[in-house]
Amino acid sequence: MKNLAQASYGSALETVKMLKEKYGNTWNAVSAHNAARMITQNRFKTGLDIAKYTASIMRKDMAAYDADPSNYTQSLGCWHGFVAQQKMIAVKKHYKTTDKKYLYLSGWMVAALRSEFGPLPDQSMHEKTAVPALIEEIYDFLRQADAIELNDLYRRLEAGEDVQAEIDNFETHVVPIIADIDAGFGNEEATYLLAKKMIQAGACAIQIENQVSDAKQCGHQDGKVTVPHEDFIAKLNAVRYAFLELGVEDGVIVARTDSEGAGLTQKLPVSKEPGDLASKYLDFIEAEEVTLADVADNDVLLKRDGKLVRPVRLPNGLYKFKDGSNIDRVVLDCITSLQNGADLLWIETPTPHVGQIAHMVNRVREVVPNAKLVYNNSPSFNWTLNFRQQVYDAMVTAGEDVSAYDRNNLMEVVYDASELSKRADEKIRSFQMDGAKEAGIFHHLITLPTYHTTALHMNDLTEGYFGEEGMLAYVKGVQRQEIRKGVACVKHQRMAGSDLGDDHKTFFSGDNALKAGGSKNTSNQFENKKKSTTRSEEEPVAV
Repeated sequence: MKNLAQASYGSALETVKMLKEKYGNTWNAVSAHNAARMITQNRFKTGLDIAKYTASIMRKDMAAYDADPSNYTQSLGCWHGFVAQQKMIAVKKHYKTTDKKYLYLSGWMVAALRSEFGPLPDQSMHEKTAVPALIEEIYDFLRQADAIELNDLYRRLEAGEDVQAEIDNFETHVVPIIADIDAGFGNEEATYLLAKKMIQAGACAIQIENQVSDAKQCGHQDGKVTVPHEDFIAKLNAVRYAFLELGVEDGVIVARTDSEGAGLTQKLPVSKEPGDLASKYLDFIEAEEVTLADVADNDVLLKRDGKLVRPVRLPNGLYKFKDGSNIDRVVLDCITSLQNGADLLWIETPTPHVGQIAHMVNRVREVVPNAKLVYNNSPSFNWTLNFRQQVYDAMVTAGEDVSAYDRNNLMEVVYDASELSKRADEKIRSFQMDGAKEAGIFHHLITLPTYHTTALHMNDLTEGYFGEEGMLAYVKGVQRQEIRKGVACVKHQRMAGSDLGDDHKTFFSGDNALKAGGSKNTSNQFENKKKSTTRSEEEPVAV
């Protein structure tokens, strides 16, 4: 996508020229060309600029998906600005565009990796400020990726290369973030205040879940407690008001329901008329029929179908939902959220099964035809085992011979080359495409991929480096791969802004600038020795 007109080099150049004329000789040292370069290298001046820009992208993508479900979108969860930056640089390198590629900010990873308390479970115990701080950090790194790449293009232009079209059509690394606000970190006013900070940092999409804020649990763990619909709607409203107050009219709200795996509620809503939302919620509460003689002092009672019933209440005061009511609760949650301002849904499921997801979404679509999901392709699922079991069950249904397989031990390496496993891997490969077409999944994300890749890569490097391979483990497994695959940060000084800073120093100080990029800079060892056809000096590795 091209830069906005007001951020173009030509308009910036004319603006600075007019300012130089206005302020006269005192601005003689300021180069209009250099200033225009810097302006275009920093397209987004504030987080709100980013939120407005990326919200429009999401709205466009949602409309494209409604027209054709093959137009689904994707993201990976990132816990640091550098991780997000390298992801988007890699996206541009491999696919030449950032179209339909987003970022995800996981509350789980904020808790586990960003809290001043140290590593925490996903229970909303981390500081609220850690969430907007990470959003701001991510966009700082993405804007720096823009500046570095454009600075390289301007250098090449000034060296005689014809790269003007690349500059004019430069596509930013800045993409939408879907940001996790957990259950809102308090009451609806607290949710509104935190949402404002997240939006001001650049978030165009906020994901909020229907758990009790002070008893929040990871969606893939037990002990989840949901809130009545009225309470959740108040928080949806709080987020929408935050978007509107800040002028982000296209802001996106993702309403997550944890009802599939939640069996408890903290409070009983007040029904004001038969069949209202509170009444529907109360109908899901497990209760036992009683007489007045059975009732103890201070018992809580309900009238249901003309009978007196006592809700099942645990020693901690929580109320229990009826067994088997979870799917019906999910469907009602989703319909209610979409009818009260949510734009997208998020359904936490126990396994990644397209048919099961589609069953719920199709019921929602009977009421809201354009309902669509953000779906967590979670590392909490054992994808290999789940899909091998799905294929096993399908083979049994089809009457195929499964005597060679033990359904309970399909993770075993002995099955890796089997026909069953090949079919399972193909289903995993096509899961996102199938889910988009069959189950209404607009956006596929992996919440914690970079948490796991960091751990895996450190495991592998540690094993070799501290063992017999020594330094070869790093060279062979990391640096040689970076060089040959053109990974941007192989020249880590450049990636951290050293070349960009050198140019800025020249703008500011002229020939007096003390620069880092001279002949003794060891990063020169990563220069490509192939001569350019348009330059007399050596071209750097394409990164």
